This record gives sequence, structure tokens and C-alpha cells, in this order.
Amino acid sequence: MSLFGKNIKKIRSVKSLSQQAFAEIFDLKRGTLGAYEEGRSEPKIETIIKIANYFSIPIGDMLTKELTVNQLLKFKVDFESNVLEENNDLFIKIPCITPQLQTDYLRHHDNPNFIDDLPYLNLPVTNDNELRAYVVDNLEMSSDNDGLYPKDIIIGERIARKRFPDLQSSCIYLLILKDRIFLRRVFQASKKFILKADHRGIDELEIDHTEVKELWELKYVFYHRVPEKRNTDIKEKLSFLETEFQKLRSSLDN
Repeated sequence: MSLFGKNIKKIRSVKSLSQQAFAEIFDLKRGTLGAYEEGRSEPKIETIIKIANYFSIPIGDMLTKELTVNQLLKFKVDFESNVLEENNDLFIKIPCITPQLQTDYLRHHDNPNFIDDLPYLNLPVTNDNELRAYVVDNLEMSSDNDGLYPKDIIIGERIARKRFPDLQSSCIYLLILKDRIFLRRVFQASKKFILKADHRGIDELEIDHTEVKELWELKYVFYHRVPEKRNTDIKEKLSFLETEFQKLRSSLDN
């Protein structure tokens, strides 16, 4: 279980806010807030993002670190005007695709106004390229208690279409198609992508490069739990063998 409940209780204490006052700021019921603080319920990702952004606190810290009073006192918030006075120059805003917004994103992904209205993560990430966050909502990229699970957040870097033929195989990408979003390992096969899930029993897919509206290469992951330590050496060997197999398959197709 995350430390979110304990942290919002401490925020209320430092800011001298009652449960009712805090709940009203974020359109919550007082009883719901109490359940969060007591660990009886976990909030939706949209609520976590909204509260973290409001106080300019990294979402990872909200979930995994017990915030200190000194840390919280740095954030000066005008609760009447909702204006943040803290300098956020060290943080970048990353638009986030939540499960509830996937359908809208498929329709409006190329609309700048829609992107501006998406919820966003405020993170100290050093990257000058266009980034997109995505909340995992299935088990397709999990395997043997490892990998990506629902509520994990991945952050991808945009890949220009002209770079599609040069993509590194076996890496994880977020693919935006006309009617669906995929998070998959991608392999090259003669102007096509082969999409492979880590979860056993899910068939691989083959799609043309032209079917992809947007492509984002996974660069960062924020886990909703503490990941177990795994034998990465074995994983690297398996990944290498899989890449070599895909190269052989591609050569046979040609």
C-alpha cells in the first residue's frame, strides 16, 4: 500500500486544514478523504495527480516517501486563489493518458488544445524531447510477478515517423493506432512492426508502419508498488535471443 494517505494527512496538518476543507478543494467527500488517510481505500490516479500537482510535490514522493514537515513547508499555496507560489523551473509538465481518457485521446491526439487540457505529471525529469505519460490498465506487459501492472505509470519519448525503420527491436513502446492504444515490445519486420506482449497467452500482432498515428519509446517507469529484484542477466540474454529470432524471421520474409 502506498504512503499517500499518511502524506495527505501530514499536508493537512502543516497547512492547518480540516478534512472537510481539504476535501472541498479537490471535490472529494470528507468520508472518502478519511478512508484515504486511514488506508482503507486507494484514490484514483486522477486524484493523486491533481493533489500532487496542486502542492507541486512529485507524484513518486506522494506515493512512496513519507514527506517531512520541512519539505512541505517549502510549498506556499494560496488556497483562495489556487495560485502556486513555488518556483517549478526544475520540473516539467508531462501530459498523461489515463484509462478514462483513452477513447478521447484516440479521437483528439492531434489537437493541441486537447493535449493542454489533459491531466499532467510534474516531474524533475531531464529530457528536452516531447514526452507522454500513460497509466497502465492491464496485465499484458506483466510476467511472473514482474513487469508492468495496472496503475504503474510509464513515460515515453516521441519517435518521429522517419525514425520508424531504425527502431531498436525488443524495446517497449506506446503505440497510438486509429482505434486502440497498445503498450508492447516492438520488433521490425520489413516495414511492419511485430507487437509482442510479455504476458503469456497473448498473441503477437503485425501492423504496418502506416497504421501508427503516434509512437512513444518508454524512457521512465513509476511503479505503483516496489518491484522485486530479478535476475537481469537472464532477461538480457532472452531479449538478445528474441531479437536474433526476429532478425531471422525478417530476412526470411524478404
